[in-house]
Amino acid sequence: MSTATAHLSRGAARRLLIALTAAGLAGLLLSLSSPRPAPIDPEQLEGRAPTTTELEPAVQAAFPHASYAPEALAQLTFFGSAPGVTLQILRSGPEFHPTKAYDTVYGVPVTKPIWVGAVRPGRSLSVRVGRWPSGVYFARLQASDSRIGFAPFVLRPQRLGEHRIAVVLPTLTWQAYNLRDGDSWYADWSHKTASLFRPYLSRGIPYNFRVYDLPFLHWLAWYHHGADVLSDADLQSVSSGAALRKAYRLIVFPGHHEYVTAHEYDVVQKFRDLGGNLIFLSANDFFRRADITGTRMHLIGCWRDLGRPEAALIGIQYLANDDGQHRGPWVVEHAESLPWLFDGTGLDDGASFASAGIEIDHTAATSPKNVTVLAEIPNLLGQGKTAQMTYYHTARGAHVFAAGAFTLAGSVLQPGPGRMVTNLWQQLS
Repeated sequence: MSTATAHLSRGAARRLLIALTAAGLAGLLLSLSSPRPAPIDPEQLEGRAPTTTELEPAVQAAFPHASYAPEALAQLTFFGSAPGVTLQILRSGPEFHPTKAYDTVYGVPVTKPIWVGAVRPGRSLSVRVGRWPSGVYFARLQASDSRIGFAPFVLRPQRLGEHRIAVVLPTLTWQAYNLRDGDSWYADWSHKTASLFRPYLSRGIPYNFRVYDLPFLHWLAWYHHGADVLSDADLQSVSSGAALRKAYRLIVFPGHHEYVTAHEYDVVQKFRDLGGNLIFLSANDFFRRADITGTRMHLIGCWRDLGRPEAALIGIQYLANDDGQHRGPWVVEHAESLPWLFDGTGLDDGASFASAGIEIDHTAATSPKNVTVLAEIPNLLGQGKTAQMTYYHTARGAHVFAAGAFTLAGSVLQPGPGRMVTNLWQQLS
């Protein structure tokens, strides 16, 4: 695919850059002042493959980098032809519009729609990123023939540590599950690389974004939880675990964070060793090593087979999955060991809450010796295949919480799980 830049006319470029740096505050304020919707049940957002209707022809485009700093000049490259395209940047999370389709995001506009015109493969546009809140953004692309496409990017803070909490989105795992053109080991396990610079299927929406990631982005925005939002690439760029610890008290991994580089693993582990707190709200995290060369990701192997079992960091590790065939509620155990976690939830030992499954984690021989099981989903995937929610602390003062199933982040808009995550957020930050 050619990446040669197709320049806008001087006047069009000026209009594009001016519009894209506008903050769109009116739309944001209108959204934030709207009534909050009823709690969302994640069972209504069951994980599954996209249907054929979600693979309809789209305006195909992508940004070459997973994240950008405020006021950066990002190059949006088109991977297909489309007539009469307009471009608008949306912030994902503050909107109250229910998202039921896998191939759509709504978001809150931070720019006005800008006329781009006809596009072809290889054409690039310079997009000036605004000084918007750190978070997840999408370029929404509408063609005159009714095709729509989206291109996501993470807006990182100008500098690390603007907030004392960081939220890390699993951008490497997003692309690992991107089956476009079969460029993924999930299409063929003999294939060991995947491109990090290509549009996503489902009109540009990362796989299962609305199930694993969007509910937590809603929670952040609706309840005004300030955080620096980062991508995997941002942790890859951190110089050391000490620098990460200096910037943050707490790091939250809300989504399916299966693939990490050696450097990302190193800095997060050192962050923990220096007393930094960690929250994992999904499952099967830090499972496989991926190396990056240019814009390609290379699958290396499972971390536990490489001598670094993830249970030693997270407290639990991947046990099993059944492609989402069974789900069940967590059942509370040992609530007295961490009373602040369940404060205000009305939950005590034996009480059940939410519903999860798909992939599950369990303690292992390499788990910290003081790990406490707080809740289980007993025998969810067969006898002994039980999901476990855990917590442990270190002598240096680090506290590590792990949900153990897909997905506590997806249930965060329900009262019980939402209060639990709020308690974690407040206590560990």
